[in-house]
Amino acid sequence: MLVVARWTVLEARRRKLLLAGVVLSIAFVVVFALAFTLLYHNQQRGLQTGEAQMGGPGGALAPRETLLLMSTILVVLGLYGVQFLAALLALFLGVASVSPEVDSGTLHAVLARPLSRLEYLLGRFLALAGMLIGYVVVMSGALLLTARIVAGYQAGDTTRVVGLMILQVLVLLAVSLLGSTVLPTLANGIVMLALFGLVWLGGIVQFIGTIPPGNDLMANLGTAVSLLLPADAVWRGASYHLMPPSLLVASSLAGQGNIELPFASTAPMAPAMLAWALAYPAACIGLAVAAFRRRDL
Repeated sequence: MLVVARWTVLEARRRKLLLAGVVLSIAFVVVFALAFTLLYHNQQRGLQTGEAQMGGPGGALAPRETLLLMSTILVVLGLYGVQFLAALLALFLGVASVSPEVDSGTLHAVLARPLSRLEYLLGRFLALAGMLIGYVVVMSGALLLTARIVAGYQAGDTTRVVGLMILQVLVLLAVSLLGSTVLPTLANGIVMLALFGLVWLGGIVQFIGTIPPGNDLMANLGTAVSLLLPADAVWRGASYHLMPPSLLVASSLAGQGNIELPFASTAPMAPAMLAWALAYPAACIGLAVAAFRRRDL
């Protein structure tokens, strides 16, 4: 199993996937750092000169909380971009994990060695999961460190933010790996992208269902879609822990209530949904192993 994992990493390096990922990641971090620095200092100067005001009927946020809100929004958008890229990587890597090897006939030679299908599948999953986890940790850490240096921003719970973002990519990798054991490559890719788009739309529908509160039908529809693939629900759970507690308290005292963002959440992830998301990758891998054992090569 570890041999397959090592071979998978070497294959990714040989195909320049790792090099491309590093170059694009550096470019993303540089663009975020420049944009964050410029926007933060522009907002800071605007507040100092009295040109920028934020607030609602019940009151206004103080300049310090206004800057904190702006920093939080920028960090949420930046990490939303990271999770989106990580999600696409997880889907593409999972889609290309098994079925292309079957179609090309390469898997015949690989499994002719003393290697079981279970070891092959788990080895592929471990290698791809390791690369994705490294990507999420490095990218999210770089963005949060940038925000900390420039604006003194401190997330509510960084460990949970990164942990839930890792869980999201594992969910997507596992379901795309399952699809790769039962579907041709092209069909699996189409299905996975359509499913990812569906759950993204479900998250937006659920958000709309909370504005105004009481629209239970739309909220329940979004929850039902999240049960099909809990990736978006996990991201929203991660985004909640990005919110500094002081910002939520200041917003409540200013009479503005919860901060509403369409791609984030100001409420923690439901324990039942978290339990389902934790069990989801294991269930998909179990089904993938069963399907792969029955598949004709």
